[in-house]
Amino acid sequence: MKHVMSISIGSSKRDHRAEIEIMGERFLIERIGTDGDMDAAVAMIRDLDGKVDAFGLGGIDMYIFAGKRRYTIRDSKRFSAVAQKTPLVDGSGLKNSLERRVVSFLQEDLGMELRRCHLFMVSAVDRFGMAEAFAAAGCDMIVGDLMFGLGVPIPLRSLGALSAVARIAAPIAVRLPFHLLYPTGEKQEQPKVRYAKYYHWADIIAGDYLFISSHMPDDLQGKIIVTNTVTEDDIAKLRQKGVKTLITSTPNLCGRSFGTNVMEAVLVALIGKRPEEIGPADYLKMLEAVDFTPRVEYLQPSFSA
Repeated sequence: MKHVMSISIGSSKRDHRAEIEIMGERFLIERIGTDGDMDAAVAMIRDLDGKVDAFGLGGIDMYIFAGKRRYTIRDSKRFSAVAQKTPLVDGSGLKNSLERRVVSFLQEDLGMELRRCHLFMVSAVDRFGMAEAFAAAGCDMIVGDLMFGLGVPIPLRSLGALSAVARIAAPIAVRLPFHLLYPTGEKQEQPKVRYAKYYHWADIIAGDYLFISSHMPDDLQGKIIVTNTVTEDDIAKLRQKGVKTLITSTPNLCGRSFGTNVMEAVLVALIGKRPEEIGPADYLKMLEAVDFTPRVEYLQPSFSA
């Protein structure tokens, strides 16, 4: 049995475990959160290095992207430094393939007309492939990277504007302590409503779920959420707020949509190569082989047909 372990600096309340079969291989997939404790996460990776088939790094990205530029987050280097034997991935290698496919899925499989659709992308630098695909589909976009990542209440209206800002801000931001850029530990359980007018303006709200949930208002009647990792509790909250449809880029595995880092770790374990040896074409080929398709949940009875 192959063992994939996702070590996350996020909340331990989101821990999960699943045993599944993929392409004839049995997998044990686990997610363990350290409630914001980076030292504990580093120690866990060090202790399990060489004992599992692949690590997923959750709750923190190793890189952010804007345009054709990649910026390395300084705090992430601690984790890659101790994973000497077992491949460690954060999902970024897969996002560019998997999350672009979500936009095609919305158009081709669900029949959504995206041209002129109002899209609120809470953060694009961690999902630039998805953001580019939405832009290419003709969405009217508001990009929230300055608001959600840096707390600066300025919306961006295009990916070009994001790239221009990133050239100045990203080299500084990636050197900051990660907890200043993204909710970790207990902060994930303490939402504070902000930027409600952009949530209300949007037809589709897309991006990292913890960013989405950190500021979402109570009334999300009729909205479509396109995101990644959700638990059953998250789905219940979205249903209560009136969300019409939930689409996750990763499939439902034993009642949970795992993060992209987990899916990338699974594919790395199947391919049997180091992550740096795997290209976008390899991921696309493997995605087609394993038939990882987005998860779709119609959360209101009137939209279930």
